Amino acid sequence: MVILVVTAILVRRSLRLAPTGIQNLMETVVEALYNLCEETIGHHWARAHFPLIGTLGLYILICNYMGLIPGFDSPTSNLNTTAACAIPVFLATHYYGVRVHGIGYIKHFLGPVRSIFALPLMIMMFFIEAIGHLVRPVTLSVRLFGNMMAKHILLGVLAILAPLGLPVLVLGLGLIVGLVQAFVFVLLSVMYLAGAVEEAH
Repeated sequence: MVILVVTAILVRRSLRLAPTGIQNLMETVVEALYNLCEETIGHHWARAHFPLIGTLGLYILICNYMGLIPGFDSPTSNLNTTAACAIPVFLATHYYGVRVHGIGYIKHFLGPVRSIFALPLMIMMFFIEAIGHLVRPVTLSVRLFGNMMAKHILLGVLAILAPLGLPVLVLGLGLIVGLVQAFVFVLLSVMYLAGAVEEAH
């Protein structure tokens, strides 16, 4: 968080109409995150959800890349950190779902059939959907944790077994893995939020 706060202060002090340097980099990253929200949720909801999604995206990306610095460890290779990122997404999803649809939000859990004759099917769909929603924060946190931990284990093993050059190549791969894992976390979070606020047709 200190890295993000200091970067924000530096960007704020050097704001220009024609961005250069760190302002250009940060504007590119923030615009990419905002466009992802807007394309998935729509313009109105993108503005509401972007503070959460943008914060998570930047925080996870920085945490992933911290593990590439010798002597540092990636905070996202700790399950506590990834769970702390996933639980707010879970809570926000259902908060906005209830806020938009009211008590009708329960229809998201009942499946496509709306008939008194399909009541057993609706009950079964409710339990399946409820389990699916409860598992979301687990899958979000474990996926990120597992991939980042695997990268650290691979680097450690290669540093012991291989010559000096091979771990450097894996560090290059780590740049890609860190970016992809942050993107996947943010994309799934946006899709969960979009599913909660969408209107059924």
